[in-house]
Amino acid sequence: MTDKKNIEDSHINTIRFLAVDAVEKAKSGHPGMPMGAAAMAYTLWMRHMKHNPAHPQWADRDRFVLSAGHASMLLYAMLYLTGYDLTLSDLKSFRQWGSKTPGHPERDCGCGVELTTGPLGQGLSNAVGMAVAEAHCAAMYNRPDHTIIDHFTYVFASDGDMMEGVTAEACSLAGHLGLGKLIVLYDDNCISLAGSTSLTFTEDVEKRFEAYGWHTITVEDGNDCTWIDCALQDAKAETSRPSIIFIRTTIGCGAPHKEGTFEAHGSPLGAEEVLAAKKFLGWPTEPAFFIPDDALAFFRSSLDRGREWEEQWEKDFTQYRNEFPELAAEFTRVMEGRLPDGWEFQLPSYPDGTKDTATRKASESAMQTLASSLPELMGGSADLNPSTFTWLKGLGDFQKPGMPQENTQGAVGGAWGYDGRNIHFGVREHAMGAIAVGMALHGGIIPYTATFLTFSDYMRPPIRLAALMGLRILFVFTHDTIGLGEDGPTHQPIEHIMNLRAVPNLTVIRPADANEAVESWKAALLNQAGPTALIFTRQNLPVLSRSELSPASGLQRGGYTLWDSSPAKPDILLLGTGSEVLIALEAGRNLASEGRRVRVISLPSWDIFDRQPAEYRDQVLPPDVRIRIAVEAGIKLGWEHYVGLDGAVVGMDGFGASAPAKVLYEKFGITAEHMVKAVKELAQ
Repeated sequence: MTDKKNIEDSHINTIRFLAVDAVEKAKSGHPGMPMGAAAMAYTLWMRHMKHNPAHPQWADRDRFVLSAGHASMLLYAMLYLTGYDLTLSDLKSFRQWGSKTPGHPERDCGCGVELTTGPLGQGLSNAVGMAVAEAHCAAMYNRPDHTIIDHFTYVFASDGDMMEGVTAEACSLAGHLGLGKLIVLYDDNCISLAGSTSLTFTEDVEKRFEAYGWHTITVEDGNDCTWIDCALQDAKAETSRPSIIFIRTTIGCGAPHKEGTFEAHGSPLGAEEVLAAKKFLGWPTEPAFFIPDDALAFFRSSLDRGREWEEQWEKDFTQYRNEFPELAAEFTRVMEGRLPDGWEFQLPSYPDGTKDTATRKASESAMQTLASSLPELMGGSADLNPSTFTWLKGLGDFQKPGMPQENTQGAVGGAWGYDGRNIHFGVREHAMGAIAVGMALHGGIIPYTATFLTFSDYMRPPIRLAALMGLRILFVFTHDTIGLGEDGPTHQPIEHIMNLRAVPNLTVIRPADANEAVESWKAALLNQAGPTALIFTRQNLPVLSRSELSPASGLQRGGYTLWDSSPAKPDILLLGTGSEVLIALEAGRNLASEGRRVRVISLPSWDIFDRQPAEYRDQVLPPDVRIRIAVEAGIKLGWEHYVGLDGAVVGMDGFGASAPAKVLYEKFGITAEHMVKAVKELAQ
């Protein structure tokens, strides 16, 4: 064996045993993939990846996605060794309270963890979004002889990732779009947590990806760095298609009694097997977390290379800024996530007397105005543009350059290419959400998605992860209640609004009229702490008549007093959201005609309202007012938060039905009459 090979093996074993020792110390974790995929990681990170450990957020870095998040110690080992902001103590505190090395990767911009992965398939699908963002930003900002965006998105994926449905959705779209800067390294070890993949997974994955339009490469020996290196070179040279490299590895490689078995997958090897593995691979048995000095020096050379890459990029960007100052300023702004001055000035307003308008239609008008002032606004729907009204008119379709253009229903106009800002996701709600997450993670884009509210169920995993990571994404949902009518209970959301409200750090907004719909877009764009769900009606709604004391801008505080029947303190509080605010107003006026003192509150966003000071919340909802009735055409669960256990809720107890909207509201008792009846029952 040559000295070069010995040195290379030592470097790879450094990766392996940092992972093994961390899992063993934690008495929890997944040692198998880090052991089997160590040579993959070594080859990619040390021969191909463009990154700067001293500046993890450099705009033109390659992105690395560990979709198989259970192999987190493989990532942490590479981050520590190459010089990111992780210490050996961080590795030793793997999976412990307060650790920077949790069980599955959690986004940490400071130490180089690009995204939160865990549920299999999400990371790979997020990577598709990163590649979309890279292609779009390159098309928008690169100029002849001035390339400021030119990087790859690399993914480590597992057998489990390949089984997940979201992977099929996202990779099908990636192939259609020809995302040539997306490269997946598939750790093809044929083992899952429960046993051999042959128990459940015998399809020809390579043929599947060929059918998607991907470039496929096979590496039969996952420990052959030269072979892996050549495969990566081939993948990088293929610019018209995404690439997947099938790398045959052995899970738990080097553990003499457990390698190649499911026993190496999801549990520590055990002290006896760790000792045997170290002896088998010629590694010192003591101390744990041993790192040869020459290996650490070799890995830390990444700092010098990264500095040189970024310094050269800064020089190139300076020349770019001198020649294209406005474009450079815009690029800097969008990558930093800042909104431009005056972005909201031209938003539409709807004065009294405006004809009835569906909030989805008011949302469309707001989007067209915002699109002209926010070049970073980009997204699309799951084949529902003609229903959700979420296109950006005349701003082009994001499609593979050179594809024949088609004039289809809902076509948005403009050229087809990577500079287009309308993404046609197809009927792929799950992938749509995950791709939007990746776009937001990449930076330079504020992504939005759109579908019917009932299909938010198909998007829940990426919505949850977006909230967990605190990403600014706009999830647009239309057809928000039984008010959509004849399509029936399969399409009528009942539990969905409450389901979304239950997600921590997701701001849910359900506006009551056109003016609140416009305000909801403002609130969503100003929210940089997490994603926002915007919930709009299919049916037309009146534009509410407002006093100076109840402007639609009250939405920015989550809830506000829309109408008081008397200057005196109210003795009845009626609360509603969305289309049902109109019902609350009707009930309030009926009660006022009987001499009652009534307040009607529009509560479009519980999340925003609950973040207001207690003084404001008590001003809107006086604590000593006992009679409280809420109305919403969804499940009643949750409203006790505002009406208390002594209040009442006019809502749904089961699924909807197929009939005209007006009939449904009457049949299910979502009416002003039922609110009045509930008030009188509570007053007895």
